[in-house]
Amino acid sequence: MLGRSVFSRPGSFRPENLGHSALAMIGNVCFSVFVVGVLVFTIIAATYEPEDPLFHPSTKITTFLTSESNATFKSDNTVVKTGEDFVAANETVFGSIINMEDVNNSANAESGGEAATVASECETTGPIDCRDPEVFHMLMRATIEKFKDIHFYRFGKAVPGSNDSTCDMAWRFRPKEGKAAAFYKDYRRFVIQRAENCSLSIVSIGEYHSGLNARKRKKNQKPGLEKAPPKVDQVTALPVFGETNVNDSLPVVESESSFSHGKYLIYVGGGDRCKSMNHYLWSFLCALGEAQYLNRTLVMDLSICLSSIYTSSKQDEEGKDFRFYFDFEHLKEAASVLDKEQFWTDWNKWHEKDGMGLHLVEDYKITPMKLKEVKDSLIMRKFGEVEPDNYWYRVCEGETESVVKRPWHLIWKSKRLMDIVSAIASRLNWDYDAVHIVRGEKARNKELWPNLDAHTSPDALLSTLRDKIDDGRHLYIATNEPDTSFFDPLKDKYTTHFLDEYKDLWDETSEWNSDTTKLNNGVPVEFDGYMRVSIDTEVFLRGKKQIETFNDLTSDCKDGINTCNVQTN
Repeated sequence: MLGRSVFSRPGSFRPENLGHSALAMIGNVCFSVFVVGVLVFTIIAATYEPEDPLFHPSTKITTFLTSESNATFKSDNTVVKTGEDFVAANETVFGSIINMEDVNNSANAESGGEAATVASECETTGPIDCRDPEVFHMLMRATIEKFKDIHFYRFGKAVPGSNDSTCDMAWRFRPKEGKAAAFYKDYRRFVIQRAENCSLSIVSIGEYHSGLNARKRKKNQKPGLEKAPPKVDQVTALPVFGETNVNDSLPVVESESSFSHGKYLIYVGGGDRCKSMNHYLWSFLCALGEAQYLNRTLVMDLSICLSSIYTSSKQDEEGKDFRFYFDFEHLKEAASVLDKEQFWTDWNKWHEKDGMGLHLVEDYKITPMKLKEVKDSLIMRKFGEVEPDNYWYRVCEGETESVVKRPWHLIWKSKRLMDIVSAIASRLNWDYDAVHIVRGEKARNKELWPNLDAHTSPDALLSTLRDKIDDGRHLYIATNEPDTSFFDPLKDKYTTHFLDEYKDLWDETSEWNSDTTKLNNGVPVEFDGYMRVSIDTEVFLRGKKQIETFNDLTSDCKDGINTCNVQTN
């Protein structure tokens, strides 16, 4: 090494070669970055799944619910999704379908395989024996033959009808092309004729829910025919629409001892009142989720303030009952809840005597995790006056979001409203197509929806639907257009139906009116805007074909110009 500088360089790093080396090194680095970038992008593309809009992080929901922007994005006042909407309509959940072969096999088994014989002399007078197995099988065959668009899962035993020549029978069913994970119940009256040789035939089958004597199934009564019923936990996880004996009475504490040993959670005050139903449910489910996390009974206010966006008066309306809109029977059976008024009555009677403590929380940032060890009988969350920090759902944001889950499965739509849906679909024999036509304010606002008015005109609808709906079909039109005669030109090709065609299902003589009046302490209940939209939407969703305004009828975006891509983010 003598004579060589300690700073001597290899040939490639000599000054005359430095430029070439630097360029080569930079090229290698850039290529490496490119390869890594492609690899990362490939992994993301392969594993990415779009978010369910109902399960966005709370901060996104908060931004949506509290937005007062007058830009192109407009909040929607459509029907909220509830627990049954998230259950997959998988046939394995419902059990086995009863078909004509099953009825014939059942008849052969009961007759011992011998063909029925007609006596040479028979009694042609006297009442029809509805409990005769031959009559029962005849009714089932006639039902399966008549209603070709539904699947049957259970037949109840036939019972005598209104006179000697009628029988009533009930059944549980689903539409063949049904997408909702739910059962439906119908019971109808059969008029039966006896010939001179005593052979029987069915003259007619009554309308939906005409077989009143078969409406109530006795406790522990076995069905007339049911194939391999599904597991009990699967059945109880699904609503049954068309049941008339809805038990949504308020839960009552059994005794002072039971009350004093209980643990409770109540939310008081806040800015959630009179907001949209989406907002209400998002907040209520936060409270219910916290109560379940803390293993406490939720003390809830069954009195709802209905937002002006749903009322005919265009004013917020207090005094609406939770049970008008949601299935309280399911909620009280599946979760621990108490009515607020009843709770405070019991609390004032017993809390001092029994030493029941109250823990007050006035900051939504105090998480449920910090309240886990509270021993007091009652935890009261008190919300202030400043929005949006006084919204109940703020409790479930941040770190709480990954711990407290909203129990969507506990909230179902009102069975009374869904019975109206079932009645409408049944009158259409579950064999209709549906189109949802949004007009109203959006059609008049050319700035945000420049094409909507023209694209939903009768001429445009006839042109668009020509390739989507077959001529002569029953077409249910769900719409916010108040003047349904606007759609009269469609009658040349379709048999059109609108919600108001079925007013008898909620008028003064209806069962819905009778039930809701009783719930409302004898005061008749208005069939309000939210109920209308709810039923209109649910009937639409049960159509065999469903044509939406946005995407199917118009090129405009649902929330206004330049928002089509935003809606999917």
